[in-house]
Amino acid sequence: MLKRLFVLAALIVCAAGFLVLVPDGSPAPIPAQVADQAETFREVDWVELIPEADLQALMSPPDWLLEITDGSEEDDLSLLSPEDFADEQEARFFRALESSVIVPEMDNVRIRIPGFIVPLVFDEQQHVVEFFLVPYFGACLHLPPPPPNQIIFVAYEPGVAVESIYEPFWVEGLLTTSLISNDVADAAYQLDASAVSAYWEADTR
Repeated sequence: MLKRLFVLAALIVCAAGFLVLVPDGSPAPIPAQVADQAETFREVDWVELIPEADLQALMSPPDWLLEITDGSEEDDLSLLSPEDFADEQEARFFRALESSVIVPEMDNVRIRIPGFIVPLVFDEQQHVVEFFLVPYFGACLHLPPPPPNQIIFVAYEPGVAVESIYEPFWVEGLLTTSLISNDVADAAYQLDASAVSAYWEADTR
């Protein structure tokens, strides 16, 4: 659980300019061609999808969290809920960890955002046609899911070949604010994708 908190903290630190994390933890370079897409798609940082109240709560975790040993019995914070805390600041922090509150201004916005794919539905060619886009690798699979307002459900009819969940992608399309739930996780945003491309590839369009 603490690994998840550290990842969330990294996202907040990078609020001014989101950096996709690659497997060794280093920031990935942003292709120069991204600027060419500004007229059509607004490039969005993940932090922009978090309401200000949730963001402030995540920036102020309880001090006792840092004293827990990663992997210890006390590390299973899934057993806790906001109702377990009399301190309002601690309760707000835990509410933010599972928040599905969206930013209304992000509804019906054409965006371009980097992230990692969690496959949900494949076509006959084993291309991924529905997936969750998440801000860090391992989310929903090797690590607990991010808050729903940090998960985007993406539908992409042409499908995309995903060789590894550690491979970041650029996704662009129309973002809407509606909740999607399944057995993997809950997403507070949906995106009807018009293009999905490997993060490392040069944009030739």
